[in-house]
Amino acid sequence: MKKIVALLISFVLLFSGCGTAPEKTEINNENDSVFIELSDSAITVNGSDITSDSTQPVYSSNDIVFYLAGQDFTYGEGKKEDEHEQIEADAHTVVHITKPGRYVLSGTLSLGQIAIDLGEDSETDPNAVVTLILNNVDINCKVAPAIIFYNVYECCSSDEETATKDVDTRNAGANVIIADDSENNINGSYVAKIYKSYELSEDGNEVVDSKKLHKYDGAFYSKKTMNISCGDKGNGILNINAENEGLDSELHLTINGGIINITSGNDGINTNEDNVSVTTINGGTLNIICNGSSGEGDGIDSNGWLVINGGTVTAQACSSSGDAGIDSDKGIHINGGKVIASGNMLDRIADSNQTYVVFGFAGFQQGGNTYTLKNSADKVVYEYTPENDFTYLLISGDELAPDDYTFWQENIQLSGSKTQNMQGGMIPVEKPQMPSGEQGAPPEIPEGMEIPEKPNGNIPQDGRSEISNGDMQQDVRPGMPGGEKPEIPDDMIPPDNEGGIMGGNMIPGKELSTIFTLTEGENQFFDVAYAAE
Repeated sequence: MKKIVALLISFVLLFSGCGTAPEKTEINNENDSVFIELSDSAITVNGSDITSDSTQPVYSSNDIVFYLAGQDFTYGEGKKEDEHEQIEADAHTVVHITKPGRYVLSGTLSLGQIAIDLGEDSETDPNAVVTLILNNVDINCKVAPAIIFYNVYECCSSDEETATKDVDTRNAGANVIIADDSENNINGSYVAKIYKSYELSEDGNEVVDSKKLHKYDGAFYSKKTMNISCGDKGNGILNINAENEGLDSELHLTINGGIINITSGNDGINTNEDNVSVTTINGGTLNIICNGSSGEGDGIDSNGWLVINGGTVTAQACSSSGDAGIDSDKGIHINGGKVIASGNMLDRIADSNQTYVVFGFAGFQQGGNTYTLKNSADKVVYEYTPENDFTYLLISGDELAPDDYTFWQENIQLSGSKTQNMQGGMIPVEKPQMPSGEQGAPPEIPEGMEIPEKPNGNIPQDGRSEISNGDMQQDVRPGMPGGEKPEIPDDMIPPDNEGGIMGGNMIPGKELSTIFTLTEGENQFFDVAYAAE
């Protein structure tokens, strides 16, 4: 008996628009810069040994903030895996920066941290601005973030009532510049929530309310709005390897340039003020992969808005959780640049001034396969080889001009049926044809594609669709571990539209029909591709 694997390919199109050019920043200004050379044996500041005098603009100590092992439940929310022994923390050297200015970092700190703290009053002081220039620096911290901005000027409001996706962060107190021709490696951990105060339950066995003293989830972390920019060439590299989250800001984060590579155990990028934070990408190249060591994680996660105006963004979510390549609570806005995002959840694209397509698969697609989008001239427009498994793939860029396109997994073309009514009706689908001369011998299923079990029940009652083909009925929503299924957002369910069925086969080595056509204007399509066994 043949089994059919249904591949739901859904995509939404919106046209035109260009990205905002990344800001360039002058780096080599020796007149007003402080040069910090890191070393495990001797740290220098402008050529002299660093001091331990805390009244100086730069000094060193061993007072790192971390989650201490062996505490009871009134200490914080950390679990066993979040704890560190005091002796482990004491092995770290903290380089403190306490005055406004420009600080050029270079060298290596095998166990240590860069901590910027201009004092609690600095939040309202427009002059309390620190710019870190990363110029071939390697910092490794095993108990906390490797770089952290505690207190600097906050240029933006955290008021939820006036919050907007359009924020101006140019005057932010936390600034990072990735120097031209440099490669910088930041390997960091995190600090679980430590209580400042707490309220216990009546029996005294549970914390029912608390105030936070410390909680820093990312390897590179800022408590205030932060900008990341580049030099004139824009070729500086920042590699972030994070035990938990990668690059975090508690309010807003703006990325203007540079090459940023993030490997994280949880979210690659996170801005975490609910309904307020904005992650803005104006330029640069971002390569983000969540390795899932924490069991979850988005590529980019904004608790407010995500706005992409330019640059190149590639973001992979955790393979085994219902997370997205790009995720935002208040809306994703793509105005320019190139975006490729893969994951197991599709977040709503609130607005886009350029074309984007979304491919949704009925089952997990195995990482390691190459997916290619070709135009009518058989030219490769996009090529993507994700490391992580995924069920949703989003592609956006100005290369997606009106044309006919084909979509490939390795050398196998995926194609399918443009449907007429996906609002809970049954959709007829052609059965695949066997290659000539091999009647009765089914084609191979492409590596990474799984045959889902036939679900119980008939037509769902929540607006979803099923595909009917002989004795197979397959729910078109992607399958998830444990039987869970990511929700398809309401605005991704297509309305009734004109058009019939366009059948297609997925047979190696056989020329197939065009998958879809991009035309100017707003359109919605659902396509089905399938293999037989």
